[in-house]
Amino acid sequence: MTTITVIGAGNIGSAVASIGIKAGAQVQVIDRNRDKAEAIEGAKADGFGSPITGNVVVLALPYAAYADVLSTYAPQLAGKTVVDPSNPIDFGSFGLALPQGVHSAAEELAARLPESTVVKAFNTTFAATLAAGTVNGSPTSVMVASDDADAKALVSSVVTAAGLRALDAGPLARASYMEGMGALQIILGATGQTPWTGGFAIVR
Repeated sequence: MTTITVIGAGNIGSAVASIGIKAGAQVQVIDRNRDKAEAIEGAKADGFGSPITGNVVVLALPYAAYADVLSTYAPQLAGKTVVDPSNPIDFGSFGLALPQGVHSAAEELAARLPESTVVKAFNTTFAATLAAGTVNGSPTSVMVASDDADAKALVSSVVTAAGLRALDAGPLARASYMEGMGALQIILGATGQTPWTGGFAIVR
């Protein structure tokens, strides 16, 4: 059985935890506010600093919070599949908020976690469509990128087992495209052109 730890019990964390539960995985949710984690039905709730129990770890946090989380959990992430759903956006300019020379948050994360396998996923759809599993009647499409085929297949299998559609976006270098797409969708939502319950969909 797949075991998943979601760090962060906000909208994305709750939605991804629900996907894992629907897929039949054992899910642990870690949050500084344990009450928020306990509100996710079917998941084991723990406070920040608790040991990670999942083989797949989803960092469902703002990009700016990654450094603090890694200072606590980096040693425990060795040998695990680490999923990055972040969209590093400067909400003042709506530009990507990345250090100079960094192409994507996912690639930076991989550089910081050389003993982990990093997968980019869950960042190109809003939390509401992840939780619902559909966008305008079509299955919600989750793009998945990684340099490790097995890790990519594992995350994709969880997505499809929950009834959503997984799309192979290729190697981790494609994360920059995905983060641009995620940023564009957020911009459209923030400017009222796309509802937070809607978004991009792949129609076949």
